[in-house]
Amino acid sequence: MAEEKTEKMVIIATHGGDDPERASLPFVVGNAARAMEVEVIVALQGNGVTLAKKGCYEHVFCGGLDPLKKLVDTFVELGGKIWVCTPCIKSRQIDKEELVDGIELMAGGQLVQACVEADAVLNY
Repeated sequence: MAEEKTEKMVIIATHGGDDPERASLPFVVGNAARAMEVEVIVALQGNGVTLAKKGCYEHVFCGGLDPLKKLVDTFVELGGKIWVCTPCIKSRQIDKEELVDGIELMAGGQLVQACVEADAVLNY
């Protein structure tokens, strides 16, 4: 009997708390995908990396959506992965110790490989 292939999705998030809607939507879609048993990586790049800093995402709210903290916590509980761009945190002088637990640092090649292997790639 053939083994079922797990669908994979990469969501690239480039907006931080300055744009609550665009910061939240990757996790809204990520949660929906995880509920459908899709393997999901949310990759934070550009200003999106600020969401990975402890104490930041707790203060992001978008009308009509759950608070970002709840969205992210649910995403992680459902098995979603969060990657953060190493050069992006360095350019913003964010140290690894300042990042939320469970965040994985990534470089460009790792993201490219994940995108090549994904069934879908979204960008917010």
